[in-house]
Amino acid sequence: MATQWEYATVPLIIHATKAILDQWGSDGWELVTVIQGPDAGLVAYLKRPKGA
Repeated sequence: MATQWEYATVPLIIHATKAILDQWGSDGWELVTVIQGPDAGLVAYLKRPKGA
């Protein structure tokens, strides 16, 4: 069976980007991409295998 994924979107605070991504990474989330959000802030998209 193929891996099933769950996803999260996380707003990034520019002065705390590394701390935010490190925290999500320690919970098993992998960064997929970062895009410009609708309010000019950055939004990170993350994924991890379901049940992780």
